[in-house]
Amino acid sequence: MTRPLLIAPSILAADFAKLGDEVRAIDAAGADWVHVDIMDGHFVPNISFGPDVMKSVRAASKKVFDVHLMISPADPYLEAFAKAGADIITVHVEAGPHLHRSLQAIRALGKKAGVVMNPGTPASSIESVIDMVDLVLVMSVNPGFGGQAFIPSALDKIRAIRAMIGGRPIDLEVDGGVTAANAADVVRAGANVLVAGSAVFKGGQYKENIAAIRNAGAIARGEAA
Repeated sequence: MTRPLLIAPSILAADFAKLGDEVRAIDAAGADWVHVDIMDGHFVPNISFGPDVMKSVRAASKKVFDVHLMISPADPYLEAFAKAGADIITVHVEAGPHLHRSLQAIRALGKKAGVVMNPGTPASSIESVIDMVDLVLVMSVNPGFGGQAFIPSALDKIRAIRAMIGGRPIDLEVDGGVTAANAADVVRAGANVLVAGSAVFKGGQYKENIAAIRNAGAIARGEAA
């Protein structure tokens, strides 16, 4: 099954002083999803925002809110982010001892469940939960800060996870250093959801930046750009 090619701008790179306007702008510019990075200053060395802020910008777009929890523990906050308007909630393999339980809890809240791993975590870490997820997210930078360079070895992990997914209806997402210049390599490796922060928000040309990433990915898939 071929999953659609989707572009999910990360609002971590947006202007937080006008976050609602920024979400409206990427929606109008052609974003498929809105990627929301939640960081706690503990699991990763930075702090972003919590469910109340996310809830306040949820009304700015009807697009899918793809919520990436870079927090530990994650379980106590799943319900809050579900109520704040998350459509997909993704938890880290490394964030707690009971990944199976966390994914069950997300599903019980009526949300799609995702699993994510850091660059140093092997693809094999998700084999036991692959049938419980709607999305697998591969980090191609060490999480915590925007604007980092793509780690090339992530391509091998993407290929391995694409093979693991097989024909299952699971999206394969990549986050970290994705640009129009490397989107084709990422898509050829097997990803269908591309998260981009700086590459979308730089220069204020949101529509053009999203189109450039999408076109590179489409060409790699043999689709009309």
